[in-house]
Amino acid sequence: MYTQHAQTRCQQRSISPEIVDTILAYGDRKRHRGADVYFMNPRTRQRVAKAMGSDRYHRIEKRLDTYLVVGDDGRLITAAKRIKCLKY
Repeated sequence: MYTQHAQTRCQQRSISPEIVDTILAYGDRKRHRGADVYFMNPRTRQRVAKAMGSDRYHRIEKRLDTYLVVGDDGRLITAAKRIKCLKY
């Protein structure tokens, strides 16, 4: 479930539902300022590549530099492309 803000940001930043679902399913989660932040690191990327197969993984690999902020109610608050390391 997306908030209106998340829908707008995903559209503006070309973040597809496939990327959101992949990061939520396989990504690491850290708690930050009252919300969960999901992201991909090298270890989780290897897990995704094994699960999806190399062809499908290579098609979405570049778009996995994205992080998602999810509230306690389970709704996606926002999504953004990761340019540098996340700070906690």
